[in-house]
Amino acid sequence: MGNLFCLVQVDQSTVAVKENFGKFDDVLEPGCHCVPWIFGRRIAGHLTLRIQQLDVKCETKTKDNVFVNVVASIQYRALVDKANDAFYRLSNTKAQIQAYVFDVIRASVPKLNLDDTFEQKNEIAKAVEKELEKAMSAYGYEIVQTLIVDIEPDERVKRAMNEINAAARLRMAATEKAEADKILQIKRAEGEAESKYLSGLGVARQRQAIVDGLRDSVLGFAVNVPGTTAKDVMDMVLVTQYFDTMKEIGSASKSSAVFIPHGPGAVRDVATQIRDGLLQGNAAS
Repeated sequence: MGNLFCLVQVDQSTVAVKENFGKFDDVLEPGCHCVPWIFGRRIAGHLTLRIQQLDVKCETKTKDNVFVNVVASIQYRALVDKANDAFYRLSNTKAQIQAYVFDVIRASVPKLNLDDTFEQKNEIAKAVEKELEKAMSAYGYEIVQTLIVDIEPDERVKRAMNEINAAARLRMAATEKAEADKILQIKRAEGEAESKYLSGLGVARQRQAIVDGLRDSVLGFAVNVPGTTAKDVMDMVLVTQYFDTMKEIGSASKSSAVFIPHGPGAVRDVATQIRDGLLQGNAAS
């Protein structure tokens, strides 16, 4: 019905290209337009002004001979003031953009190692965008944005990279664990040394207290019982300690069997051995 009355509707974000007897005549913007076909005028086609996206997957090789698939996302749109160029000069816009993307990526990536390719993907995207802007502006298209959305090495290469990273992390974890064990051993050794030092102080003080007590006992006994010597007092102390020891051994329910002399003469033998040991030590010094 619109063609019958020579009326044409152009939708929003779209322009229509009008021809007059096969020659470009005008660009019709959104709205209703009169195109009298009886005078040789017609609509050659429509051109969208919306932003379009094209994902390009390009296989190439890095400097260290690793094949990768680089996925680039190109966002572009036609310029309304160059709609005639965008409509007439390119027969396949997506194929043209894809060709330029292939050219730039395959010229840039082989100059980089695999790790550098991941790190410099923004630079690769800028190089692609710069080349596309220069080429596509002549055809009435604007490059809105270019992104390198993915870099996919070969599956075996990815597996090897993951193994390398895992080994590095395990090595780091082992180093940290060894360092922690070292610190624990040092702290444990310091604690044991401090414990032994304090234990030694306690034993020394205990022995000093025993010696002081024995000295006071000997002196007090000699004063209170005239005619006794220090030897008599020491023998009496040894007898007392001997019986105390026997009592403790007997009262302990889980003590191992201990065989010791139990006659009264054993005290004299013990005392003689102690005195002989002390005398020999003094003679040697």
